[in-house]
Amino acid sequence: MKHRLAVLSLAASVLLAGTGATFAQRAGEPITLNFANAEIEAVARAMAAITGRNVVVDPRVKGTMNLVTERPVPPSVAFNQFLATLRLQGYAVVEAGGLYKIVPEADAKLQGGSVSISSSGTATGGANQIVTQIFRLNYESANNLVPVLRPLISPNNTINVNPGNNSLVITDYADNLQRLARIIAALDVSNATDVEIIPLKYALAADLAPLVTRLVEASGTGAAPAGQADTSFKTTIIAEPRSNALITRAANPARLALVRSLVDKLDQPTSQNASGNIYVVYLKNADATKLAVSLRAALAGNSAAGGIVSTPSTPSTPTSGSGASAASAALQGSAQPSTGGQIQADPATNSLIITAPEPQYRQLRAVIDKLDARRAQVFVESLIAEVNADKAAEFGIQWQGVANATGANVGLLGTNFSIGGANIFSLATQAASGGATPSTGANLGVVHKTNGVYVLGFLARFLQSNGDGNILSTPNLLTLDNEEAKIVIGQNVPFVTGQYTNSNAGGSGSVNPFQTIERKDVGLTLRVKPQISENGTVKLQIFQEVSSVQASSVNSATGLITNKRSIESNVLVDDGAIVVLGGLLQDEYSGNQEKVPVLGDLPLFGSLFKSETRSRRKTNLMVFLRPVVVRDAGASDTLSMDRYELMRLQQLQAQPVPSTAIPVNEAPALPPLSDLRGAPRVATPGTPLR
Repeated sequence: MKHRLAVLSLAASVLLAGTGATFAQRAGEPITLNFANAEIEAVARAMAAITGRNVVVDPRVKGTMNLVTERPVPPSVAFNQFLATLRLQGYAVVEAGGLYKIVPEADAKLQGGSVSISSSGTATGGANQIVTQIFRLNYESANNLVPVLRPLISPNNTINVNPGNNSLVITDYADNLQRLARIIAALDVSNATDVEIIPLKYALAADLAPLVTRLVEASGTGAAPAGQADTSFKTTIIAEPRSNALITRAANPARLALVRSLVDKLDQPTSQNASGNIYVVYLKNADATKLAVSLRAALAGNSAAGGIVSTPSTPSTPTSGSGASAASAALQGSAQPSTGGQIQADPATNSLIITAPEPQYRQLRAVIDKLDARRAQVFVESLIAEVNADKAAEFGIQWQGVANATGANVGLLGTNFSIGGANIFSLATQAASGGATPSTGANLGVVHKTNGVYVLGFLARFLQSNGDGNILSTPNLLTLDNEEAKIVIGQNVPFVTGQYTNSNAGGSGSVNPFQTIERKDVGLTLRVKPQISENGTVKLQIFQEVSSVQASSVNSATGLITNKRSIESNVLVDDGAIVVLGGLLQDEYSGNQEKVPVLGDLPLFGSLFKSETRSRRKTNLMVFLRPVVVRDAGASDTLSMDRYELMRLQQLQAQPVPSTAIPVNEAPALPPLSDLRGAPRVATPGTPLR
């Protein structure tokens, strides 16, 4: 042989390791391996000398190995066979910065191996080395590929998913990653078909699209497992009213064929079209009577093009008397169908009956589909905050005494004030009769006996009063866009508007007396009409009133007096924002004083000759408003359930203290939401099911 053969034995490798000698060899020259029951560490040092690589053996790597080649092989092939033998014994080689580390296979994924980023069709790295590969997927969901690839990866290595950019992170041997790359490339393909347009001959696209969508979805696969998002492609069917066609994009060709088959079977002429062009359209959200009037008005305005003029007609609405209550008004009878023109409304089924040729019916149907959309709602929260503080103080001294009692004349000296309560003369008169009633507060008096009668001679009065009030009202309303809503919380109070008494001629008495009474709502009233704009703002027409009956006027001969605070305004508010409508900031002060001139002004003794009262009243009233736009059923359900749980929590916190002597220990409370939604109920010990 022309090539120089290098025979390595176990003794030679041990000799090289023990003496530190360098094994001289030409680069790339084939070698023959003959290791029998050789220590792994010794073989690793020999392979490092042969290939010129830096090899480090983990202390946990123990044992012997057999590595024999029948014919000479290049050093790179010999090193690869060495790696394959280590792999069979549960060890792996990880390259990091030019250093080859031999470690247990279970720890190889934690070492600093090479990382490569590629598409789903490529993988790089040495065949028997542990590397990390990132596969970026273009079409298929990464979560869907994990159960397919996991069995193909060794148990000690990992596969992870990054949902953010739909990629797979796999750590395994490089040769296995190359196989996985081919599998991923075959699975990561687009299943969706191109956009298909299916024209219709007889049926309407707006009617057929939701029906075919439901049929196709019912024949599809089940939903994704719990906790995992279903990212599979859905078959999409959209109605195109202008050309009366279905725009379809299917998940796969088989699903597209199913859509075409369903459309062919459903797009057939009906007896309805052949018998006078009369169509019935059932509405989902709009009111049939109002919509019929709008459509007839639109046709009347377009009479020049269509030659059709119809007279709108609306059913009459009964009105109640001005003094009748809305709760006591009679219920309206069943609404009758409106008549006139090509479009009639059937309120009983909330549907439209249209008599028109097919082209005109399609135009009307396109308008109906736009007007019969779900209308947004507005939840209006109104907050009325009122804080009152009253302070009053009174101080006064009154006295009477005999100044001179000689002769026939008696001289009197004293003070007499009327503010802040009864004066001393009134109380003295009451005391003489034995029924003196002093005013409120602290009263200090001196009474002396004259001719067997007690006479009040001195009276001092002290009074201080404080009154605080904090009222918070939060009336809430939920109403449709452009629909007025009203809430009244209060009492229906009678007010006398007139009275009459018919006296007979003999004057013996009155007969047939009567009074005329008008009832008015007294309390809290909120009336609002919202209008939602395209940019999300809400325009509100608001009327807010807080009224009450003044307590001092209940027994008044002139009638009741009501206190009223009302706001009527139009505002523009962002969705969910809080706006202040208005309010009252009032601060009142009053002071009264009665004194004896000159004497009442003395620095220290002036209080003996005067009486004084002072009062201060502060009123802070503010009205706030917060509208929230509710556009779908989910938002409405969330809002309703939030308020439901709030009310239920308040009721649970208002339960009475348990008592054995009085066996009424439960207050009513709303049932849990699970009961309302049909969930199975579980009885807790000591708590009976409602």
